[in-house]
Amino acid sequence: MPTKRQLLKAAALLAVTPGLPLRAMAEEKTAGTAKKPESMLAGIQPISVAERQARVARAQELMQKSGIDAIVLEPGAAMLYFTGIRWWRSERLTCVVIPKRGELAVVTPFFEEPSVRESMTFGEDVRTWNEHESPFERVAGVLKDRGLKSGVIGLEATVRWFVADGIRHALPPFKLESADPVTRGCRMIKSPAELALMKKANEITLAAYGMVHEQLRRGMTPADVNQLMREAQTNLGGQGVWTMALFGEGSAYPHGTDQPQEIREGQIVLMDCGCSVEGYQSDISRTFVYGEPNKQQQKIWQLVRDGQDVAFAAAKLDAPAGSVDDAVRAFYLKNGFGPDYRLPGLSHRTGHGIGMEGHEPVNFVRGESTRLAPGMCFSNEPGLYLPGEFGVRLEDCLYMTEDGPAWFTLPPESIASPLGRLA
Repeated sequence: MPTKRQLLKAAALLAVTPGLPLRAMAEEKTAGTAKKPESMLAGIQPISVAERQARVARAQELMQKSGIDAIVLEPGAAMLYFTGIRWWRSERLTCVVIPKRGELAVVTPFFEEPSVRESMTFGEDVRTWNEHESPFERVAGVLKDRGLKSGVIGLEATVRWFVADGIRHALPPFKLESADPVTRGCRMIKSPAELALMKKANEITLAAYGMVHEQLRRGMTPADVNQLMREAQTNLGGQGVWTMALFGEGSAYPHGTDQPQEIREGQIVLMDCGCSVEGYQSDISRTFVYGEPNKQQQKIWQLVRDGQDVAFAAAKLDAPAGSVDDAVRAFYLKNGFGPDYRLPGLSHRTGHGIGMEGHEPVNFVRGESTRLAPGMCFSNEPGLYLPGEFGVRLEDCLYMTEDGPAWFTLPPESIASPLGRLA
């Protein structure tokens, strides 16, 4: 868990001018020609080798406490988190083995070794296998060389079945278990450096919304709006950009519909978009009305905005994460929506964990008993959906400090000013 000093450092890293309007972040226009926006990545600090090494040391502490003798990671967020190795998954296994004591090791195909070593930030032990050989025998060799002849191997949650089965056959004295006590125990609590990268990713997405909002036009399709948002986030420095745009009745489908849609006067435009910076994610939703909103749209929009405040207020240190969802549902029920997950109402959880993956444990969802602690990060997105009419979702991410929750980006003020501001 971060110390108070670390969180004060995080606050300094996250500091920007309070209330800075998004319009100031939008594209400059001269003589009717849009000027390509500059990247917002100047001055960012990638995760250091020292921090990654400290993460491995922390993982080894947790292994010893939880009775796990080694963990196995496939390419993805967890491998990047601990080692800095950016790789991909295929039928040829590349994996990282972290023993409870001693140096980690990488197992990879022989012909991939030079490329894998280019991606490594520390460590020297790379075990290669040729096409006619078993990579699982190399995993066994790593454990043997670390003095491990039996015990428990923890598999990161996304490790594929063929990998688990291959390890099981190559290492029969070992029992396979989930590595969640180790991987979640490390990744759930973000460091000041991680928070700063997440902050930057969210700033990029929010600035992109300011650009795209000005360009919305009648007759545009979701594909048109998605393209604008992809380009805006990419030009500002975002990586791994993703977008979703829904109009009118389509906005009542939280994750979209294949129904034909185009922007019309007085219609809801719901967008859910994000990007990454150095592997750390943003996730922001905005709901606009193209033209003048009617009374029903104004009412639902404001209820959702108030729901964000209810969730934020409920996110108290040491409170169970599920209590945030409970508070929002109670608020919506008082206003005639629900009960529970029924429609019209809130048909999904109030929020999810976020970090190097867009969705991480734990969630703001009923029954989640994990206590909120400094360094945890969540989306706050209590939407309302009216089937056959429209939906509204406003989403900003927050992080827990020693003083309670803090916003990465500030939610919008009103349906007339629907963009939001930098925190």
